[in-house]
Amino acid sequence: MNGGMKTGLWTAIVVLSGGALPADGRPAPSAPTPPTPPPAQRGYLPLPTTANDFFQPGQQPEPMTPEGDPYQQMLSSIYNCANCHKVDDDQNEEYVVGPFNTWTTSMMAHSARDVIWQAALAISNTEATMSGEYCIRCHAPQSWAAGLSSSGDLSNFTDPEHFDGVSCHFCHRAVDPIADTVNPIEDEDILQALVYAGTYPDDPGNGRFIFDPEDTRRGPEDDWSVNMHGAPILVSPHHNESTVCASCHDLRNPILSQSTDGSYEPNAHDNAHPTQNPHDMMPEQLTYSEWLNSDFANGGVTFTDGRFGGEHPTGTMQSCQDCHMPKHSGASCVFWYVEGVGTSPDIPDHAFVGANTWVIRSVHDMWDPNVTGLNDEDIDRVTAQTESFLQAASDMDLVEVEDELSVTITNWTGHKLPTGFPEGRRMWLNVRFFDADGNMVLEHGSYDFETADSVLDDTKVYEMKLGLDATMAAQTGLPEGETKSITLANTILKDNRIPPPGFTNAAYESFDAAPVGYTYPDLHHWDETIYDVPSEAIAAHVTLYYQTTTKEYIEYLRDNSPPADGGGPTIGQIAYDQWAMHGRSAPVAMDSQVIFFVESKITGDANGDGTVGVDDLLIVIQDWGFCVICDGDLNGDGWANVNDLLLVIANWG
Repeated sequence: MNGGMKTGLWTAIVVLSGGALPADGRPAPSAPTPPTPPPAQRGYLPLPTTANDFFQPGQQPEPMTPEGDPYQQMLSSIYNCANCHKVDDDQNEEYVVGPFNTWTTSMMAHSARDVIWQAALAISNTEATMSGEYCIRCHAPQSWAAGLSSSGDLSNFTDPEHFDGVSCHFCHRAVDPIADTVNPIEDEDILQALVYAGTYPDDPGNGRFIFDPEDTRRGPEDDWSVNMHGAPILVSPHHNESTVCASCHDLRNPILSQSTDGSYEPNAHDNAHPTQNPHDMMPEQLTYSEWLNSDFANGGVTFTDGRFGGEHPTGTMQSCQDCHMPKHSGASCVFWYVEGVGTSPDIPDHAFVGANTWVIRSVHDMWDPNVTGLNDEDIDRVTAQTESFLQAASDMDLVEVEDELSVTITNWTGHKLPTGFPEGRRMWLNVRFFDADGNMVLEHGSYDFETADSVLDDTKVYEMKLGLDATMAAQTGLPEGETKSITLANTILKDNRIPPPGFTNAAYESFDAAPVGYTYPDLHHWDETIYDVPSEAIAAHVTLYYQTTTKEYIEYLRDNSPPADGGGPTIGQIAYDQWAMHGRSAPVAMDSQVIFFVESKITGDANGDGTVGVDDLLIVIQDWGFCVICDGDLNGDGWANVNDLLLVIANWG
């Protein structure tokens, strides 16, 4: 067990090793569930791939400086940054703005401590040898840069700092892959060195990031005058550009190549991808490309309701950072009172809030707070932020059309909704119809919060489903059809996720992200679902739910995880137990509304408040005469008249 993992929780973990540090004062977790049987036969796996199959252009581990000097490691205690950037007196009473305070609550900070990822990593290596090396590249980039991914797993991660995911040191040494005169002049030699080595990346995705081999601090601000870092500070506009996110949020599988018929077939093993063009590879998650082909990237989308952007001066969201790193005023340094340091009007929130609703609680539960920098208050704060962020992502409109209910969900994000990791994430509509006595007469999309069981074949589910075609099934020995293996999947069976503003079919077809098994007209960033209204229903309660990790996916991780070294629970079992312990990835209500049907007013309740009285009588009188869709027309005949008055009197009380 790694030195940062807490004792008393798990006796063994398949990918970690070493001693353990206790976390005093933390409650003991509930007992893990009994271990599951060994994984089922996995066909002809693993595929005989090597590290060469997953090679990507870009910066390589432990690069020499352009001058030929040794690489200067990024690995360093996070508290080197906390000393100055953990700001409790941040001069903002409403928001927490200290960069370290918010970064420690992010899944970026803990992307290598994510137990779901660790389980997926372990399974991936049983499906394609050394495939984990490709995963580590983005989940632990500073450790990958230090050469710790050579085994393809986490066995070389022997120090807590090795599990610092997308760290301060990594991001603030990132280099723009596109040469530009506004960038630091030092970038020119770094990029040229990659050109000479033949590893300059022509595409920003697939973990093809570039970082400065020398210890520097890079960021977009140019108004500082005091440098307390002990390293050069370089002004980098790149850090305000969405391209800085592209390397790890536009991913394709490099062991598969697109054939002339559009299908994806395995490459010859022990070789890098024959073209290294990501557009020739099987899509995995294309969030950056989705944004690039949206209105957000082409002029921006303005929100007058302030749902995104924090204290953004215009409300026009353009970059990934505008939404995921909203800016607030305050102090980013504990020495803000020193002349030349001061406060700032636009400090980005480094929590990078997205759509992971529960794993941060697992990180806090499994790891020593002295390693993670987390506390209970932080966890509650970022959980509330995440739920609020999800609720801002969409809008719901309900309309009664004769005997049908129209439910429209509008996507207000810069990418598909939901986006990102395609397994385990989904949205669905829960629709419950009620009669006049308050009894539920019909439900679509039911979900049991106690067991995480669901019945969703009677409602709209927004998701991406992957599969194996006949060719891949023959090569792997696995059944043709749906799979939860992101490593082996070579076809997309379903993708009805809602596109963003500015969507066009031609654009999305150009980067292999067109809807599958579903149709969206050009420029439609919304979707309508029609439900029949039961004759006895007077109202419906409609909720759009989002879930990070489904029961089906966590059971896949549990049931296919390799045995743990030395016995004990597998990493998949540990992931399952954490999922169960932390609410079974309880769905979040993104939108929820109640609609009362016009037909329900035949009871005399003109204003829908549940009682019939003087107010309803006055509504009928106010609407007296011919009227089209008015509250006073209780019997729906197009007139507010004596017949409607009689309905009020008959149902008085």
